[in-house]
Amino acid sequence: MVGRWGLRAATLAVLAFLYIPIAIVFLYSFNGSRAQTWPIGDLTTEWYVKAFQNPAVRQAFWLSIQAGIGATLIAIVLGSLAALAVYRFGFLGRGAISFALVLPLALPGIITGIALAATIQGLGVGFSLTTIIVGHATFCVVIVYNNTIARLRRTSRSLEEASMDLGADALQTFRHVTLPTLATAVLAGAMLAFALSFDEIIVTNFTAGTEQTLPIWILSNIKLPNQRPIVNVVAVVVIVLSAIPIYLAQRIAGSESTATR
Repeated sequence: MVGRWGLRAATLAVLAFLYIPIAIVFLYSFNGSRAQTWPIGDLTTEWYVKAFQNPAVRQAFWLSIQAGIGATLIAIVLGSLAALAVYRFGFLGRGAISFALVLPLALPGIITGIALAATIQGLGVGFSLTTIIVGHATFCVVIVYNNTIARLRRTSRSLEEASMDLGADALQTFRHVTLPTLATAVLAGAMLAFALSFDEIIVTNFTAGTEQTLPIWILSNIKLPNQRPIVNVVAVVVIVLSAIPIYLAQRIAGSESTATR
């Protein structure tokens, strides 16, 4: 009994450590004063109105959405195809390629950012939305790849073999058997990839040039006292829009696990 209550207390302590700072940001976004003092006095939604009316915030928001969608689409194609190639075919260096595919997620973001910036400058390409998307895709591919290859390892090939035995060619088998089997894994990976891209700042800082995504806008304005209330609002938006795809991905993965038991 003591051990059970101890585990519960430890769990609550960890959750409090993780989420109390986020809750404070939510509360400060409704603070009627520009000064971040505690306890909060008047509550207001004024800063939400001003944030949504701010053209720089709207532009940064749209840029983050575009970058997230672009990086996610690249990740879906490259990540799923790479997973199929590594899992289904035996070839020399397969282990090395698998390691190389997941390495970008383990590397410090600043190292990836420096490498990408040097490459972009070396090619003589200007920094733009395209370079942001390419930068984000380097780690988004890993998310889709890991999700897809994990599904492949849990899926029997008997259905594909049965399809081929019944006369279906490789393309028909992929379309009607393999793709539906992998669809939820790829979708969950895509949602996680979008969330990771949407709030990414380190790699973005090296590949954006003068462009500003929402995280970069926050970093640029958090030092300005007059902008602090709006920064809190934008931070809340980033938290919510990052949490939604993560929650949906978790639900998809959870429902899929339940269905396969």
